[in-house]
Amino acid sequence: MKVSARHKARELALQGIYSWQMSKNAIEQVELALATSNDMQKVDLAYFQSLLRGVANDAGAVDSAIRPYLGRLPEELDPIEKAILRLATFELTQRMDVPYRVIINEAIELAKSFGAEESHKFINGALDKAVRTLRKDERG
Repeated sequence: MKVSARHKARELALQGIYSWQMSKNAIEQVELALATSNDMQKVDLAYFQSLLRGVANDAGAVDSAIRPYLGRLPEELDPIEKAILRLATFELTQRMDVPYRVIINEAIELAKSFGAEESHKFINGALDKAVRTLRKDERG
């Protein structure tokens, strides 16, 4: 199966968000480190930058948007789950050009690849609840 340039952008953005959360380094430093240590040829670079910078620059609003659907405090989340939820929530609230089903599916796949064994179920449940409000026009 050929992996899309957007999927690769999400994977790298997830790694960057995780690194930024853990290191507290400037997002520009994180972005530069990722760009220089990865083959960016098959990555949608503009999308990667949009996701990474968007989450970092608007983390408070992103966290506020997903908080009601977590069932626990954001501070209690596993760091990779938090990064996945931030990424997906940013897309749900800021990237109306991407269908919500794609965003949720991508988040689940990222959780299966990078998260704990059952984290994809938690991610799916939280995003499924969130999309009812965040994308109510699209859900119909």
